[in-house]
Amino acid sequence: MDTKRFDEILNNRIEQIRKVLGSKAKEYAIGDRLYNFKRAAEITRSTPEKALLGMFMKHLVSVLDLIEGSVPLTEYMINEKIGDAINYLILCEAVLREKISYNPKCL
Repeated sequence: MDTKRFDEILNNRIEQIRKVLGSKAKEYAIGDRLYNFKRAAEITRSTPEKALLGMFMKHLVSVLDLIEGSVPLTEYMINEKIGDAINYLILCEAVLREKISYNPKCL
């Protein structure tokens, strides 16, 4: 793949990340972008990062299904499944960074 095409993919992905995470914040975040993970952690008596991991696994399975050919390899499916996985990794980064900001031992 040439640099021009790769940069196009990268720029499109960054635009999609901003769009999806922005719209999902309105739907899921109740005063806190990480609310759902914290609430799920309370319900399961776990931690926000473990709650996020559980939710992320669904998206990881979808990516593996793409790679293994279990689902049709289309532009739509690539965009949807890869985008979901990337977004969850960004959310994971936020959860982990928030954790260290409240725990001086992690710094």
